[in-house]
Amino acid sequence: VSTQSTGFHSLAESMSWNSYPEQLVTSGFVAAGIFGHDGAVWAVTSGLNLKAGESAGIVNIYSDPSKVFNSGVILSGEKYLGIKGDSRSIYAKKGTSGVIIVKTGKAILLGKYDDKLQPGNASNIAEKLADYLIDNGY
Repeated sequence: VSTQSTGFHSLAESMSWNSYPEQLVTSGFVAAGIFGHDGAVWAVTSGLNLKAGESAGIVNIYSDPSKVFNSGVILSGEKYLGIKGDSRSIYAKKGTSGVIIVKTGKAILLGKYDDKLQPGNASNIAEKLADYLIDNGY
């Protein structure tokens, strides 16, 4: 069941955190996840094989988002080149694929895309879902 205004499932309708990464995949991402500000993984889709410490590493980037330009983002053992880093959003690319990471009040949403999803569309989808979570207190 979707809401008419956003197209995203409402928090009240959700059975678990799984629905949010699944919505990113349904929208064209190849894999996605959501985790807490402490790095604890709340939910991931298949295809997102986080290695030990990777979610904590992503959380750590937010302590100084500008470091994404030097250190990049490590995801599933692969390094992505940082192309945007601020207190809300981190974007990184590797060839024709990339990751969009958005921090909300209580969560960090991550989506991995390939060449089938344009980077601009990927960021728009992830940022809108993050806005939805923020608007609903998360």
